Amino acid sequence: MKTFKKYFIIPAEPEEVYLALTTEITIRLWTGDQVEINPTEGGAFSMWDGAIQGKFIHLEPFQKIVQQWFFGDQEEDSIVTIKLHEHKKGTSFEVNHTNIPDDAYDDIVDGWIHVYVESLIEFYEEDGVN
Repeated sequence: MKTFKKYFIIPAEPEEVYLALTTEITIRLWTGDQVEINPTEGGAFSMWDGAIQGKFIHLEPFQKIVQQWFFGDQEEDSIVTIKLHEHKKGTSFEVNHTNIPDDAYDDIVDGWIHVYVESLIEFYEEDGVN
């Protein structure tokens, strides 16, 4: 099992980024895909045609999201913690993803950087929010 931790800058306020991660219509806008989401503790979610599935463990509005991501029958839960902090250029987006299966690590890291976060950044840059 591996861990991925990285910081990104999203050109939007923390409140906007939080809502973009927890509101169905906004997620559809920045992913361009179908999403199912119940943004409550214990609520399930599915994004990118089921490529990412899991449940919410903890929500601190506009500051922190903790999710469990499902990778089949693994012994330890794969936990994603996203922390949002104000930054002079928008939001500091900290992701800490633990217990990633070794065989999925490279794909997960690539997905975080080149799909998930890049899509968020592009969404806000295209909207002219800087």
